[in-house]
Amino acid sequence: MILLTVEDSAIVRKIIRRTGEALDMEVLEAENGLQGYDMISACEGNIDVVLMDWNMPGMNGIELLKKLKADARYRHIPVMMVTTERHPAQIIEAVQAGAAHYMMKPFTIDELSKKILECLGRGDQNEFRQKLHHE
Repeated sequence: MILLTVEDSAIVRKIIRRTGEALDMEVLEAENGLQGYDMISACEGNIDVVLMDWNMPGMNGIELLKKLKADARYRHIPVMMVTTERHPAQIIEAVQAGAAHYMMKPFTIDELSKKILECLGRGDQNEFRQKLHHE
């Protein structure tokens, strides 16, 4: 399974990478929406889940979300917004644009893993917790 994180913060990308790898996922990284879209295109839409920030230079997360959901080749990919944006209108905008989940920073690895698994239709995270606690 492939997880793409689209995030301008290297620290947040590292946390998402560690979480994805603990879930036995291949993790790809992009620093902004333009790079994220290029990666999705290069993978021909064979990405299982995308986690993206809202505020990034170039193309921001909400712009990328809307672009993905408007394209029949990519609209099947579940997208989770991972952001500091807390205003209810922005959460509503993201959900209406097609976000599968909306997670606010800061978050724990357990919270993040649960949301990733939910996006993938796998709500049970026992295997992940066992791996995390054995590291």
